[in-house]
Amino acid sequence: MAPPIRPTTAAGKGHEVTVHRRIRPFNTRDTYPEQNLDNDLCQAVVANGTVYVRGQIGQDLDTSESVGIGDAAAQAEQAMANIKMLLEEAGSRMEHLVKLTIYLIDPRYREAVYRTVGRWTKGVHPISTGLVVSALARPEWLCEIDAIAVIPEEEK
Repeated sequence: MAPPIRPTTAAGKGHEVTVHRRIRPFNTRDTYPEQNLDNDLCQAVVANGTVYVRGQIGQDLDTSESVGIGDAAAQAEQAMANIKMLLEEAGSRMEHLVKLTIYLIDPRYREAVYRTVGRWTKGVHPISTGLVVSALARPEWLCEIDAIAVIPEEEK
């Protein structure tokens, strides 16, 4: 089960107003037990009607198990499924994607990853930036995708 969504509040003209909500908070000591880390993070943040989704990889968010090891398309599929789930938890949907950033550790994975992403974003037309990087946080991860979406006024 996902940790609760935690709203952050601030005083505003005599009353509290929600500034942003954190979706699925966690600590890196639990996510990366092999590393000496202690960072409080979350999978997504909702701020002023915008949803910022942390880079998603081939990992099941509920079990932290890596999936699609050795298969960039399968990892992209899991990353996009995670993004969809997080957007819905935040009150948005895939149709409201604004921007994707796609990180690849090898340019040869581009076609398979972008084909997978394209199926998830058919008809949406977000902007996208693609980068080739030397490595991701774990050696089995071949691609990572982060996202920004909006929550339309009628859905707030």
